[in-house]
Amino acid sequence: MSTNPSLPISRADVEAAAKAISGNIVRTPCLKSETLSAMTGAEVWLKFENLQFTAAYKERGALNKLLSLTPEERARGVIAASAGNHAQGLAYNAKRLGIPATIVMPRFTPIVKVQQTEGHGADVVLHGEKFEEAGEHALALAEKRGFVFVHPFDDPLVMAGQGTVGLEMLEAVPDLDTFIVPIGGGGLISGIATYAKAFNPKIDIIGVQAELYPSMHSLMSGKPAPCDGDTLAEGIAVKTPGMLTRQVVKALVEEILLVGERDLEHAVSLLLTIEKTVVEGAGAAGLAALLAHPRRFRGTRVGLVLCGGNIDTRLLANVLLRELARSGRLARLRIRLKDRPGQLFEVARIFDQQQVNILEVYHQRVFTSLPAKGLIAEIECETRDRDHLHRLIEALRAAAYDVQMVESG
Repeated sequence: MSTNPSLPISRADVEAAAKAISGNIVRTPCLKSETLSAMTGAEVWLKFENLQFTAAYKERGALNKLLSLTPEERARGVIAASAGNHAQGLAYNAKRLGIPATIVMPRFTPIVKVQQTEGHGADVVLHGEKFEEAGEHALALAEKRGFVFVHPFDDPLVMAGQGTVGLEMLEAVPDLDTFIVPIGGGGLISGIATYAKAFNPKIDIIGVQAELYPSMHSLMSGKPAPCDGDTLAEGIAVKTPGMLTRQVVKALVEEILLVGERDLEHAVSLLLTIEKTVVEGAGAAGLAALLAHPRRFRGTRVGLVLCGGNIDTRLLANVLLRELARSGRLARLRIRLKDRPGQLFEVARIFDQQQVNILEVYHQRVFTSLPAKGLIAEIECETRDRDHLHRLIEALRAAAYDVQMVESG
């Protein structure tokens, strides 16, 4: 595919992909965020790939691959191993093109993702406890039944398709200085870097990975590190990057930054509260890196890819509540009371005086290490900010109450 023998894809491949998929994917907005720009000191441009039909950029690469198939290959059908966005992107576009699709998913895959993939007309096969086992089974089925295997990232056509994100961003904002791109297997950053560096060799390409899954970072730094744990950025929790993608990353990516779970949670929350857009952990990784390394990007024009918006609603609710707790707007106070009539009333009166809203009260007499006449009240409350919370605590202590904050995670 590539005219450059040293790399798997070229700028021409990305441009060809853009022509091939044009009109069949959403040309998502690329908008400047005035608020995030003011917060970070950089000029921040956001590419809203969470607005694709399946809520992720993965449609681009999957469609580009499908459109390349011969009539004979289309009749045989395609197969992939995925528990996430690649599964839905491939299944959706295969259905539109009349191509039979089979998706192998690990047995632990949430039922909602199985149903969504089946809803796009794919035949779902549950196999293995880990993604690697699902991948091996998909390859075995491809050989046995003649399916065309569609890799989620380590395929030149898929990489070129993902690179159309960068092409569209540079058409919208030609003078971008930096791209900050999440890395899982490396398909997205490979496609973007290939096009962007050909467009302007001075553009910086910065990758981002979760601290719990620093697979590409480890390869590039030569410092092996474990990849394990429950990360909010499950979409980029890839233990083994692609063989093709690592070639592009090594040649074209300046740096790979690691972000922690709190950084990811904060970024997801900010995008919802500031931009009013729902983004999954992987999709918020670029903003997380920008917020964690503000000096690195201050004064530059930065492009961030919000690469997906598929986040479980309960998980999103948990993230938002934890952010409220960290900011001091939501708190749980443990207050030691004396066993006398009116004690809880007196405490509530102080909350009223401080104009703090009480959300929940837990009054404990039995399951405590305090003396028999001692008791604990835990009160969950809502304040305006951390200073407001501190004023409440000072007022309670001034009234001779022993107060402790129950810290959030």
